[in-house]
Amino acid sequence: MRAFDTHAHLADLPDIKKAVENAISASLVGVVAVSANKLTCEKTLALGDAYPDFVYPAIGIHPTEWLGEDVESTIEYIRGAAGDVSSIGEIGLDYWGKFKDETLRERQRGIYAALLEIAREHNLPVSIHSRGAWKDALKIALEHGPGKGVFHWYSGPVDLVHKIVDAGYYVSCTPALEYSRELREAMSAAPLDRILVETDSPVYLRSQQRQSEPADVLLTIIQLARLKGLSEEETTEVTTANAETLFNHSGRV
Repeated sequence: MRAFDTHAHLADLPDIKKAVENAISASLVGVVAVSANKLTCEKTLALGDAYPDFVYPAIGIHPTEWLGEDVESTIEYIRGAAGDVSSIGEIGLDYWGKFKDETLRERQRGIYAALLEIAREHNLPVSIHSRGAWKDALKIALEHGPGKGVFHWYSGPVDLVHKIVDAGYYVSCTPALEYSRELREAMSAAPLDRILVETDSPVYLRSQQRQSEPADVLLTIIQLARLKGLSEEETTEVTTANAETLFNHSGRV
């Protein structure tokens, strides 16, 4: 099946070469490799060069990864490299854990807006993290963003799903569909032609008791097909077409 993993932290995997080989063996047609800080941006760009036409780099600052980072320098690095990537990501907001402090949240919002504007300047899609901050993430995307992208691993309020879709964005799901009630509800509400599949590798796979890798996007497809009452073949065909549309498979992807 021509599956496409639209969100993997490939630079963080312990054996990248093996993970790419496994993905190719599983008939994946591509992986969008996202970044979290300057170091992973650099590694991800190198992976795009090492695996052309299969690994498609995305560069960004993760909303939980900027503490201790020279943010302005990283933003300028991203701006300079934006012409060589498939998308800007992972970017966004995260209001959970230590980020309950409003000062930290305001800093997140400023970084997020700046990166959205880079994406808009270069007409690139974005990969948005929105945990616990779904409304603000959408609001700022509407104000500063390129009008295209994906709210990755979306498990927020169901009532926002249609607003996200109407704004031109996709939502994506991971193998967590197997157990996450919130994720299942969100994907039930979203039309299949606005859903992407991903792994968020190397996030831990509960069912397999191991870290995930891009080939595990097939597990996402199995769960999504069951949820939607469709065949795995149709689910794969539609979600891959969605990915190719969003990330411009005939161009950078």
